[in-house]
Amino acid sequence: MLVVLQVLVVVNQLFYTMFTNVKATCDQFISEFDQIPMERKVLLEKITAYLQAKIAKNEPIQLMYVCTHNSRRSHFGQIWGAVAATHFSFPNVETFSGGTEATAMHPNAIAALKSLGFEIEKLDETKNPRLKISFGDNNSTVCFSKTYDDAFNPQDHFAAIMTCSDAEENCPFIPGVELRIGTTYDDPKAYDGTDLQNAKYIERSLQIGREIAYSFYKINN
Repeated sequence: MLVVLQVLVVVNQLFYTMFTNVKATCDQFISEFDQIPMERKVLLEKITAYLQAKIAKNEPIQLMYVCTHNSRRSHFGQIWGAVAATHFSFPNVETFSGGTEATAMHPNAIAALKSLGFEIEKLDETKNPRLKISFGDNNSTVCFSKTYDDAFNPQDHFAAIMTCSDAEENCPFIPGVELRIGTTYDDPKAYDGTDLQNAKYIERSLQIGREIAYSFYKINN
């Protein structure tokens, strides 16, 4: 029995070993929940309720973040969703992203993530490369631009979280979805090529991360 417990402790430590900067950001999110407007909290708690229902049934959780070009905000959603699940100790969660068309993950989004402590490895040299986004020694997710119905994404029993108003308006029906909800965010693309570019991409990434963290935090609080 002691050996089994020791193995479980080691596995748990491996699973939850996050990079220092990413973990510090997650801890900071908790202290910033008062920055989230009450009407946003009401919306985010609908995601919490979905997560709670899946956990109560011991069912796997699949979250797909959707935005038109699947190049910026939806990737932030996929990544911070994976981070939040790890940080708050919910191992049975998979996160995905998709759009109404496939492009590529934008370099400015990649730069913002790197500045926040993520490590990014290009897995191929195509125009739309698959990127391994690591947030811990044993924690990562794979991002590349794709349509929401791509075979890489879940086809049923998942939640579709719309991160931009255009996708919200132009995706009236997503097959197989259990929950479809719009948590739309302003597009940092508006600041491309300006002095505010880097700051606005980081700001948007942190806003998305903070609100996703709130949804997970509220499961047990």
